Amino acid sequence: MTVELSHYLILAAVLFSISMAGIVINRKNIIVLLMSIELMLLAVNLNFIAFSHYLNDLAGQVFVFFILTVAAAEAAIGLAILVVLFRNKRSINVEDISEMKG
Repeated sequence: MTVELSHYLILAAVLFSISMAGIVINRKNIIVLLMSIELMLLAVNLNFIAFSHYLNDLAGQVFVFFILTVAAAEAAIGLAILVVLFRNKRSINVEDISEMKG
């Protein structure tokens, strides 16, 4: 049995759907929101890798490298914001972020 392009695309669509459900269903916990965004980026990366392999072109893999770099920076900044939020409010709810203006 060989793994075809459609298998990768179905897996990426399932991952993307799970991440969208995580964003829509849970809007209070920031950690779950950040994990859902990361899962969404990984689903897009899977599509880039699958098409890159299918078309024998390395451009998709180069895009994945840049997306992973942006995702790592987003995770670091997001966790730093969470640490500051937790130190100030003693919780990590999304509603507490709107109170931190200034």
